[in-house]
Amino acid sequence: MAASVAAKADPSLGSTPGVDDIGTTTRVVATAQRRRRNGMTVRSKVLVALAGAAIVVAACQTGTPSGSGSTGSGGGPDGALVKRSDIKIEIVTHGQAQDGFWGVVRNGVKAGASQMGVTANYSAPGAESDMPGMVSLIDAAVAKKPTGLVVSIPNPDALGPAIKKAVDAGIPVVSMNSGSDVFKSLGVLVHVGQTEYEAGLGAGQRFKDAGVKNAVCFNQEVGNQALTLRCNGFFMGLTGKEDGKVLQGSISDPAGMQATIASALQTDPTIDGILTLGPSVAKPALDAVTASGKQIHLATFDLSADVLTAIKDGKMDFAIDQQQFLQGYLPIVILTNYAETKNLPTGNGEGLIMTGPGFVTQKDAADVIALAAKGLR
Repeated sequence: MAASVAAKADPSLGSTPGVDDIGTTTRVVATAQRRRRNGMTVRSKVLVALAGAAIVVAACQTGTPSGSGSTGSGGGPDGALVKRSDIKIEIVTHGQAQDGFWGVVRNGVKAGASQMGVTANYSAPGAESDMPGMVSLIDAAVAKKPTGLVVSIPNPDALGPAIKKAVDAGIPVVSMNSGSDVFKSLGVLVHVGQTEYEAGLGAGQRFKDAGVKNAVCFNQEVGNQALTLRCNGFFMGLTGKEDGKVLQGSISDPAGMQATIASALQTDPTIDGILTLGPSVAKPALDAVTASGKQIHLATFDLSADVLTAIKDGKMDFAIDQQQFLQGYLPIVILTNYAETKNLPTGNGEGLIMTGPGFVTQKDAADVIALAAKGLR
């Protein structure tokens, strides 16, 4: 039986219009053919998908949103099937809004709801690995009979049945962040995010170009399919094979993660590169590398103040930026438009709307720091 998780409001949001109770309520590897469907390059897929996203954003902003929770008489285009003030969207992800990464996602949700003049409710389990808790939250969201549902899909085996129940109930579902390789099989309309394998592949190729010979990948959430794909892609880009040394640890134990990395560096002096899969691991990795006194290439997925400062100072090579603000923002825009007009962007032609990967390097880190300080990157 799924665990029961009680909702809790996030006081930091105050009385922001259009967003209710955004708070802390809280393995299958894809084949190469599925990863490279349509034969499109990462760059071409990003350009096509973001062009589609830009079109839907423009379409949904008819009526000049006032940010007050409603726009004009109902807040949508003439002839819309529903008033925006009646649109209620549930968001269930595996990341708490207080987390640096997911806080930016939450800000995207908040901006989307405000601009569209709709109501959005954000929920997440107490821990990213708590799939029973996430199932309970999805079930609770479906019971509210919302206009639309947004979900992340870190573990399709655990979450698939709950998502299919939402689809079977006639609720339009958009996935974001995790789930790019499985969303269609679950009946989800579109996915907003990046293809994790290709993002890892790009990181591996950059390490290879930098002369790295023996790198490790640190997975802080074993069982999260997206993270497995990141490591597999990374090793493929670096060595031409998907196999490589993967270090493991818990996101709740920074000291333990640092100790694991320090031990690996001491045990194997040939390690000359480390890829972490999130900022929560990047800081312990940076501390371990600094303490070792060795020259080691270090990069990470996603952004944080520590990560950006390290890149600016030349202590990290780069960060992979999936632009998580858009992962919160675009699903709200898409579901609003779908409720009003039944229009739906197709992204790459298969429903994949890519927000990344992009790469933040030393030359542009300072500009990104200013936006990150505002919770927009």
